[in-house]
Amino acid sequence: MAVHDGSTTLASATGEGAMAHGELLAPAIARVLSEAGAVMRDVTDVAVGVGPGPFTGLRVGVVTALTLGASLGVPTHGVCSLDVLAAEVGGGPFLIATDARRKEVYWALYDGRSRIEGPAVDRPDALAALHPGVSVIGRGARLYADVLSSREGPLDPSAGVLAAGVTAGAFAELPLEPLYLRRPDVAEPTSLKRA
Repeated sequence: MAVHDGSTTLASATGEGAMAHGELLAPAIARVLSEAGAVMRDVTDVAVGVGPGPFTGLRVGVVTALTLGASLGVPTHGVCSLDVLAAEVGGGPFLIATDARRKEVYWALYDGRSRIEGPAVDRPDALAALHPGVSVIGRGARLYADVLSSREGPLDPSAGVLAAGVTAGAFAELPLEPLYLRRPDVAEPTSLKRA
Protein backbone atom coordinates (compact mmCIF):
# COMPACT_ATOMS: atom_id res chain seq x y z
CA MET A 1 0.00 0.00 0.00
CA ALA A 2 1.09 3.59 -0.57
CA VAL A 3 0.03 7.14 0.11
CA HIS A 4 0.50 9.51 -2.84
CA ASP A 5 -0.12 13.26 -2.71
CA GLY A 6 -0.63 13.82 -6.44
CA SER A 7 3.04 14.38 -7.19
CA THR A 8 5.03 11.95 -5.05
CA THR A 9 4.69 8.84 -2.92
CA LEU A 10 4.78 9.93 0.74
CA ALA A 11 4.92 6.46 2.30
CA SER A 12 4.57 2.86 1.22
CA ALA A 13 4.77 -0.67 2.55
CA THR A 14 4.98 -4.11 1.00
CA GLY A 15 2.94 -7.09 2.10
CA GLU A 16 4.49 -9.77 4.26
CA GLY A 17 2.88 -13.07 5.10
CA ALA A 18 1.08 -14.26 1.98
CA MET A 19 -1.46 -16.23 4.01
CA ALA A 20 -2.47 -13.44 6.40
CA HIS A 21 -3.90 -10.80 4.04
CA GLY A 22 -6.96 -9.98 6.13
CA GLU A 23 -5.10 -9.71 9.41
CA LEU A 24 -2.26 -7.54 8.13
CA LEU A 25 -3.91 -5.17 5.67
CA ALA A 26 -5.83 -2.82 7.99
CA PRO A 27 -2.88 -2.27 10.40
CA ALA A 28 -0.57 -1.70 7.41
CA ILE A 29 -2.93 0.92 5.97
CA ALA A 30 -3.00 2.72 9.33
CA ARG A 31 0.81 2.57 9.58
CA VAL A 32 1.37 3.93 6.04
CA LEU A 33 -1.11 6.76 6.61
CA SER A 34 0.68 7.63 9.87
CA GLU A 35 4.11 7.59 8.18
CA ALA A 36 2.73 9.94 5.51
CA GLY A 37 1.37 12.30 8.17
CA ALA A 38 -2.17 11.68 6.99
CA VAL A 39 -5.40 10.36 8.45
CA MET A 40 -8.19 8.41 6.79
CA ARG A 41 -10.29 11.51 6.04
CA ASP A 42 -7.38 12.86 3.93
CA VAL A 43 -7.81 10.02 1.40
CA THR A 44 -9.24 11.28 -1.90
CA ASP A 45 -9.03 8.12 -4.04
CA VAL A 46 -8.41 4.41 -3.51
CA ALA A 47 -6.58 2.26 -6.08
CA VAL A 48 -6.04 -1.50 -6.06
CA GLY A 49 -4.43 -4.10 -8.27
CA VAL A 50 -7.24 -6.44 -9.26
CA GLY A 51 -5.01 -9.26 -10.45
CA PRO A 52 -4.47 -11.70 -11.84
CA GLY A 53 -3.36 -13.29 -8.59
CA PRO A 54 -4.27 -15.69 -5.79
CA PHE A 55 -8.00 -15.83 -4.96
CA THR A 56 -7.77 -14.85 -1.29
CA GLY A 57 -5.36 -11.97 -1.77
CA LEU A 58 -7.43 -10.50 -4.58
CA ARG A 59 -10.68 -10.77 -2.63
CA VAL A 60 -9.18 -9.13 0.45
CA GLY A 61 -7.64 -6.28 -1.56
CA VAL A 62 -10.69 -5.58 -3.69
CA VAL A 63 -13.15 -5.76 -0.78
CA THR A 64 -10.94 -3.45 1.28
CA ALA A 65 -10.75 -0.94 -1.60
CA LEU A 66 -14.51 -1.08 -2.14
CA THR A 67 -15.18 -0.65 1.58
CA LEU A 68 -12.78 2.28 1.91
CA GLY A 69 -14.18 3.96 -1.19
CA ALA A 70 -17.77 3.56 -0.03
CA SER A 71 -17.16 4.58 3.58
CA LEU A 72 -15.05 7.61 2.62
CA GLY A 73 -17.18 8.56 -0.39
CA VAL A 74 -14.16 8.64 -2.71
CA PRO A 75 -13.53 7.19 -6.19
CA THR A 76 -12.02 3.72 -6.49
CA HIS A 77 -9.71 2.52 -9.26
CA GLY A 78 -8.95 -1.04 -10.35
CA VAL A 79 -5.81 -1.79 -12.38
CA CYS A 80 -4.38 -5.00 -13.85
CA SER A 81 -1.50 -5.91 -11.53
CA LEU A 82 0.68 -6.92 -14.48
CA ASP A 83 0.30 -3.39 -15.93
CA VAL A 84 1.74 -2.00 -12.69
CA LEU A 85 4.87 -4.13 -13.12
CA ALA A 86 5.15 -3.16 -16.80
CA ALA A 87 5.03 0.54 -15.89
CA GLU A 88 8.47 0.15 -14.30
CA VAL A 89 10.07 -1.47 -17.34
CA GLY A 90 9.76 0.43 -20.63
CA GLY A 91 11.11 -0.66 -23.98
CA GLY A 92 9.69 -3.69 -25.62
CA PRO A 93 8.42 -6.05 -26.52
CA PHE A 94 8.62 -7.90 -23.20
CA LEU A 95 6.53 -10.22 -21.09
CA ILE A 96 5.53 -9.76 -17.47
CA ALA A 97 5.12 -13.06 -15.61
CA THR A 98 4.08 -13.56 -12.00
CA ASP A 99 3.75 -16.73 -9.96
CA ALA A 100 0.36 -18.36 -10.50
CA ARG A 101 1.30 -21.36 -8.35
CA ARG A 102 0.52 -24.88 -9.60
CA LYS A 103 3.67 -24.59 -11.78
CA GLU A 104 2.05 -21.85 -13.89
CA VAL A 105 2.51 -18.13 -14.49
CA TYR A 106 0.14 -15.23 -15.03
CA TRP A 107 1.46 -13.28 -17.99
CA ALA A 108 0.89 -10.44 -20.44
CA LEU A 109 2.85 -9.16 -23.44
CA TYR A 110 3.79 -5.48 -23.61
CA ASP A 111 5.21 -3.08 -26.14
CA GLY A 112 6.49 -0.31 -23.95
CA ARG A 113 3.83 0.27 -21.33
CA SER A 114 0.97 -0.88 -23.59
CA ARG A 115 -0.42 -4.36 -23.01
CA ILE A 116 -0.87 -6.04 -26.40
CA GLU A 117 -1.78 -9.56 -25.29
CA GLY A 118 -3.11 -11.10 -22.09
CA PRO A 119 -3.50 -11.35 -19.24
CA ALA A 120 -3.48 -15.13 -19.35
CA VAL A 121 -2.29 -18.11 -17.34
CA ASP A 122 -0.05 -20.85 -18.73
CA ARG A 123 2.74 -23.24 -17.89
CA PRO A 124 6.16 -21.58 -18.36
CA ASP A 125 7.14 -23.93 -21.20
CA ALA A 126 3.92 -23.08 -23.07
CA LEU A 127 4.60 -19.35 -22.63
CA ALA A 128 8.19 -19.78 -23.87
CA ALA A 129 6.89 -21.63 -26.95
CA LEU A 130 4.22 -18.99 -27.58
CA HIS A 131 6.69 -16.09 -27.39
CA PRO A 132 10.16 -17.54 -28.07
CA GLY A 133 13.09 -15.29 -27.20
CA VAL A 134 10.97 -12.49 -25.72
CA SER A 135 12.46 -11.29 -22.43
CA VAL A 136 10.37 -11.98 -19.33
CA ILE A 137 10.26 -9.85 -16.17
CA GLY A 138 8.68 -10.53 -12.79
CA ARG A 139 8.64 -13.17 -10.07
CA GLY A 140 7.43 -15.83 -12.52
CA ALA A 141 10.45 -15.15 -14.74
CA ARG A 142 12.78 -15.65 -11.80
CA LEU A 143 11.03 -18.84 -10.65
CA TYR A 144 11.24 -20.39 -14.10
CA ALA A 145 14.49 -18.85 -15.37
CA ASP A 146 15.48 -22.26 -16.72
CA VAL A 147 12.59 -22.08 -19.21
CA LEU A 148 11.84 -18.37 -19.68
CA SER A 149 14.19 -15.68 -21.06
CA SER A 150 14.44 -13.98 -17.67
CA ARG A 151 15.52 -10.34 -17.54
CA GLU A 152 16.27 -8.14 -14.53
CA GLY A 153 13.42 -5.96 -13.39
CA PRO A 154 10.79 -5.62 -10.69
CA LEU A 155 9.50 -8.86 -9.19
CA ASP A 156 6.19 -7.69 -7.73
CA PRO A 157 3.80 -4.78 -8.35
CA SER A 158 4.62 -1.62 -6.40
CA ALA A 159 1.86 0.28 -4.61
CA GLY A 160 3.80 3.50 -5.20
CA VAL A 161 3.87 2.86 -8.96
CA LEU A 162 0.15 1.99 -8.87
CA ALA A 163 -0.67 5.24 -7.03
CA ALA A 164 1.50 7.38 -9.30
CA GLY A 165 0.07 5.76 -12.44
CA VAL A 166 -3.54 6.19 -11.33
CA THR A 167 -2.84 9.82 -10.38
CA ALA A 168 -1.34 10.44 -13.84
CA GLY A 169 -4.11 8.57 -15.67
CA ALA A 170 -1.47 6.19 -17.08
CA PHE A 171 -3.38 2.93 -16.56
CA ALA A 172 -6.41 1.45 -18.26
CA GLU A 173 -8.84 1.01 -15.39
CA LEU A 174 -10.79 -2.18 -14.78
CA PRO A 175 -13.92 -2.89 -12.73
CA LEU A 176 -13.26 -3.35 -9.03
CA GLU A 177 -13.66 -7.11 -9.06
CA PRO A 178 -10.97 -9.77 -8.86
CA LEU A 179 -9.45 -10.69 -12.21
CA TYR A 180 -9.50 -14.47 -11.93
CA LEU A 181 -8.05 -16.41 -14.82
CA ARG A 182 -8.79 -19.84 -13.40
CA ARG A 183 -11.92 -21.62 -12.39
CA PRO A 184 -12.19 -22.21 -8.64
CA ASP A 185 -10.96 -25.52 -7.24
CA VAL A 186 -14.29 -26.07 -5.53
CA ALA A 187 -17.40 -26.82 -7.56
CA GLU A 188 -21.01 -27.52 -6.75
CA PRO A 189 -21.85 -31.22 -7.01
CA THR A 190 -23.63 -32.18 -10.20
CA SER A 191 -25.70 -34.90 -8.57
CA LEU A 192 -26.74 -35.85 -5.08
CA LYS A 193 -24.99 -38.77 -3.42
CA ARG A 194 -27.14 -41.62 -2.20
CA ALA A 195 -26.52 -43.35 1.08
